[in-house]
Amino acid sequence: MSNLKHWIWLTQRRGIPGQIAVRLLERFGSPEQIHAADRGAFETLGGLSGEAVRSLMEKSLDGADRILGDCDRLGIRLLTLQDATYPERLKAIHQPPMVLYWKGRQFAFDEEVAIAMVGARKATPYGVDTASRLAGELSRRGALIVSGMAEGIDATAVRGALKAGGPVVSVIAGGLDRIYPAFHRELYEDVSAVGAMFSEYPPGTEHRGSHFPIRNRILSGLSVGVIAVESARASGTLLTIGHALDQDREVFAVPGPIGAPMSEGTNRLIQTGSAKLIMSADDVLCEFEQRFPGKLLRADPLAPGAAEQRLSGGGERPPAADRPKAPAEREKKAASGEKVEYLRWADCKDRLTDDQRELLLAMDGGAFRVDDLVERTQIPVRRVLSALTLLEVDGYVSGEGGKRFQAAVKLKME
Repeated sequence: MSNLKHWIWLTQRRGIPGQIAVRLLERFGSPEQIHAADRGAFETLGGLSGEAVRSLMEKSLDGADRILGDCDRLGIRLLTLQDATYPERLKAIHQPPMVLYWKGRQFAFDEEVAIAMVGARKATPYGVDTASRLAGELSRRGALIVSGMAEGIDATAVRGALKAGGPVVSVIAGGLDRIYPAFHRELYEDVSAVGAMFSEYPPGTEHRGSHFPIRNRILSGLSVGVIAVESARASGTLLTIGHALDQDREVFAVPGPIGAPMSEGTNRLIQTGSAKLIMSADDVLCEFEQRFPGKLLRADPLAPGAAEQRLSGGGERPPAADRPKAPAEREKKAASGEKVEYLRWADCKDRLTDDQRELLLAMDGGAFRVDDLVERTQIPVRRVLSALTLLEVDGYVSGEGGKRFQAAVKLKME
């Protein structure tokens, strides 16, 4: 495997689009061998512009060293096209990214029901409510939400999944140290803490308009399906859908009011048969249950009238009685004459977020205030409160008037 600096060097060459870089790798075998090649080897290859050849003859690795230093300082890791953990579904797309910069958790994407959610930046209240609701429902059922970080539907989908207690993967169009928009700083931090952030651009790269259409192929490439929530007739959302169709992904669209500008694109996708009309997570996940056996939670039958309320009113999270039940992951044991409920670590690690697991560990043996838990775990207070709410609703934590919390289960570490 080539040194990371050679991978970075290759991605920084001018005049070499993705398909040419792939050809170079096929011809020479590795970025290190490309770096060692002489002008004659490039000129006999054919298909390279003069600019590309000149850029390939610039052999200095100083720029790559600087980028590696920035990554080390910022806690950013790199994933290369030839790494064993590089997702096969992403490798199979046209022009897969040579290098991905990332922060957060590591996901086995080829085993995940990863669903990308895209839509308008100038989203309507209907779009915002629907995106938040769908993302939360999908996340609770075991899907991994993939989205960008732009205003509108992207950020709404991210927040909806986080509120439901699920991890999120975001792919951005600039360096991971460049917050865009600036007021999403806390959202970036939350996603990095419980999910993952990806970019094919090194630290320090500003978000540019030209980067977003290129970035969109990665959003769909990491996913098995893509949902369009709101879209104008011509938009970046439809470009992402185009990538998804080219990559043979499942495509879904939320219907909108006839004549509404932000529903023209999604309604047209449905009308032409390019996308399946959806109203709930069930409409999406039914397409993947056989491909991913045991990965998804089943929904309970809907209460009377619930179907009509799927896309209107009712808040972010359904009542406990209406939520899908978790698989059998608890066991009862007697201890000191009392029933103690144990939650097996191996069963819960994919069902609870990192924050939820850390809090359960921190609450072993007592009742704690929120401030105590923040100090014990070093998790920001807003995330502690969110995780506690979900743990309490699921019966893993009990609260004393909202002032003190204690674990209702014990983690069985084996």
